[in-house]
Amino acid sequence: MSAPQNQAAVDLQDQAAVDLPLPGRQARILAEMMRLGWRPLLDHIPGRLMTPLMIRTAFATGALLVRPDSRARVRRFRATARGPGSTAPRTITGEWVRPRDPDEGVVLYLHGGGYSFCSPRTHRVITGRLAATSGLRVLAPRYRLAPEHPYPAAFDDAMDCYLWLLDQGVPAGRVVIAGDSSGGHLAAAVAIEACRSDTPVPAGVVLFSPWVDLSCERLAQIDRSQRDPFISPVVAQRCGLQYAGGHDWSGPGLSLLNCDGLTLPPFLIQAGGAEAMREEIEQFAGVLTEAGTSCELQVWPGQIHVFQAFNRLLPAAREAMNDAARFIRTSVETPTTSSP
Repeated sequence: MSAPQNQAAVDLQDQAAVDLPLPGRQARILAEMMRLGWRPLLDHIPGRLMTPLMIRTAFATGALLVRPDSRARVRRFRATARGPGSTAPRTITGEWVRPRDPDEGVVLYLHGGGYSFCSPRTHRVITGRLAATSGLRVLAPRYRLAPEHPYPAAFDDAMDCYLWLLDQGVPAGRVVIAGDSSGGHLAAAVAIEACRSDTPVPAGVVLFSPWVDLSCERLAQIDRSQRDPFISPVVAQRCGLQYAGGHDWSGPGLSLLNCDGLTLPPFLIQAGGAEAMREEIEQFAGVLTEAGTSCELQVWPGQIHVFQAFNRLLPAAREAMNDAARFIRTSVETPTTSSP
């Protein structure tokens, strides 16, 4: 990456960090518990035992212990869509998360999980609060997962959902695409593809700790000097390879850094100061800024990867999600000019 791009990312980080709170006692305890308990589990269990099914079961079980936000209601979603290049209609499923009195507009939320695990159900702690605080309906699709369904399965499913919303008469200027980790990668990829294909662009994009570099080339090196409490580079690299399925890392839908010449909507990117992916997130923010895209990068000191998922525990996570909700409301109230 060129020096100007790197400087842009640093400037964004420093500017955003001025008013962000230092980690409280809860955040420090959570990071230490993850560092001493979760990371060794991921690092030392053999890959043949750390199967997608095992991780999916663990996350699904954990999700059952978390009470959904009482201010939002969940109902199943099922529709038929025909995305660009598809030869036959495809069924898309997921769930709607609705506040009591929804305003006009939709948040298309793409869950994280290394493209290999998790679901809309595991992420209700995020989607429920996002619906309640933004006042908008949240559509969380159940996209296909690797390794059973490598790229471009998840990408196609996410594009199908976005195009389905447009086909239902929801203006692109009333849609914000959001996601965390691999879902953040997917959200950015959908917004970039909309620009490339002259599809109406969404009003904005919100990314929580987006996974930018699926090849994980630098992640292990960074982790050695700044051990990530939550993300294991070994597991992340395995997930990236499973999703890419032999495709070129620099290809459309996989690389987020090739967005020169595109008129992208405004971005809000939040990252944790304690996560090893912080460098690649800052790099992506710098690339967006150099391309002329409005991008607000917030690096929350001492917070872990996707700390927003702990909004029941961490005051900083609640504050971060309130910031995201404000960005979403502002985006749909002042929609961007869509591509023809």
